Amino acid sequence: MAVYALTGFSLVSLLSFGYLSWDWMKPSLVADVATDPMEKPLRPTFSRPPHIIFILTDDQGYHDVGYHGSDIQTPTLDRLAAEGVKLENYYIQPICTPSRSQLITGRYQIHTGLQHSIIRPRQPNCLPLDQVTLPQKLQEAGYSTHMVGKWHLGFYKKECLPTRRGFDTFLGSLTGNVDYYTYDNCDGPGVCGYDLHEGEDVAWDQSGKYSTFLYAQRVSKILASHSPKEPIFIYVAFQAVHTPLQSPKEYIYRYRSMGNVARRKYAAMVTCMDEAVKNITWALKKYGYYDNSVIVFSTDNGGQTFSGGSNWPLRGRKGTYWEGGVRGIGFVHSPLIKRKRRTSWALFHITDWYPTLVSLARGNLSNVPGLDGYNVWPAISEGKESPRTEILHNIDPLYNHAKYGSLEDGFGIWNTAVQASIRVGEWKLLTGDPGYSDWIPPQTLTNFPGSWWNLERLTDGLRKSVWLFNITADPYERYDLSDQRPDVVRTLLMRLVHYNRTAIPVRYPAENPRAHPDFNGGAWGPWASEDDVEEWEGIGEPLKSRNKKKKCKICKLRSFFRKLNTRLMSNRI
Repeated sequence: MAVYALTGFSLVSLLSFGYLSWDWMKPSLVADVATDPMEKPLRPTFSRPPHIIFILTDDQGYHDVGYHGSDIQTPTLDRLAAEGVKLENYYIQPICTPSRSQLITGRYQIHTGLQHSIIRPRQPNCLPLDQVTLPQKLQEAGYSTHMVGKWHLGFYKKECLPTRRGFDTFLGSLTGNVDYYTYDNCDGPGVCGYDLHEGEDVAWDQSGKYSTFLYAQRVSKILASHSPKEPIFIYVAFQAVHTPLQSPKEYIYRYRSMGNVARRKYAAMVTCMDEAVKNITWALKKYGYYDNSVIVFSTDNGGQTFSGGSNWPLRGRKGTYWEGGVRGIGFVHSPLIKRKRRTSWALFHITDWYPTLVSLARGNLSNVPGLDGYNVWPAISEGKESPRTEILHNIDPLYNHAKYGSLEDGFGIWNTAVQASIRVGEWKLLTGDPGYSDWIPPQTLTNFPGSWWNLERLTDGLRKSVWLFNITADPYERYDLSDQRPDVVRTLLMRLVHYNRTAIPVRYPAENPRAHPDFNGGAWGPWASEDDVEEWEGIGEPLKSRNKKKKCKICKLRSFFRKLNTRLMSNRI
């Protein structure tokens, strides 16, 4: 494999300089035998259920926090993490909806039918209504529950909305990305609408307020109006730092020496978000919550490298199953932690927050069997071994099959053309097309080269459909061991087979033109009636109505929209 020079540094030297000093080589702290998440949960020893603040950022890269060596200023996150527990073996999903669904349900996306892509604004799809959500379990435990920020778990009918899924209050957006000031979102040319909601109503009056500030102010208002004697759960899902790249000018000015415009705007957004977290922390202290609180910070997926983000020195980016797409920034800050100011290398996954937080709240997990998450509070607070030994990153049967994959390459037990990835102990296996496989340093230069990092991807993965890495020894995924260790490959393929047997069908219905904001007062929001639900909850294409004898104006209208949708889909680029 050739190595190409970059402004005086080689790729190898860039990978080595300043990063190999990180203690990636520590032995795994994962237990040999997984603990059943439904076993008796270990109860916390503090006297009252804690207040829980869960902060989720959007598209923040693994490198883009101060304590990972970033050039971006994040003093609040750095301090909170330093005083708490940094999670340096923490995994999320490569894109928005999957991470959020697994956080809210404690289940892998193969067990909710959301294993393919994201929920699009015009799809009649949402988080399955038979799933008991995290906020619902916390409500059962006596918590007041509030959500501020980005939902992105579907909204085509009212039953899908946050206020119907366990949150007492909601202020935020329902779709995947909106303008930070106007809250407009376009899902294609001419398909635009307003997307900021207060409860189940459109919050027209909030337009013009920068979302990061608006959301932090709402959290402060919630804390001011609630009693610290009663437990509260606040889920803060910042829109930041997802595109569009928008920030108040005073934050951009701080990075005026940064030549790359996208990186400059992105850095400003990260720092602005950091100050919002500072304001939330200050409110917790001001209103008497802090001493009995648990603050969890998590990213939702890897950073998008062509929009200013950086996952350096990890391989890959948002939307891929390389470490840069699925290894997240995570930490827990709390006065209730027994062993503070340390770094944990225990294995954690975003599904673990469901049983962990419900256990902290002294809630009941016995009526939610089949969780894929584990209660990891003892590992976080006391430094005990994590009960987790493996992670199913995903199995996506609908993603484009790899050209050179086959059942034969999978020992006759797995079609390696299928996109899938799994971590078992120190080993990680990828099959199919894992996504863009590059290593990209932070793009701080004005005209950063746009092609040199592709060379290894093109020469290394052109005719492959199976990769195997020892992630403990090789966190950068530079040394594929699939040819040297076919025994490990076969073992991990068997685990994929095991998980695939438990998967439910993919829910990815066709888009419906009736979701167009023009038909809903100019805003994105629920559009399906009760009569529509059965017809439009199909897989791939709308299902035919079971009542074939029904003749009415709305039925003719549905037929018209079906034909229109087919024509639009055929003309789409």
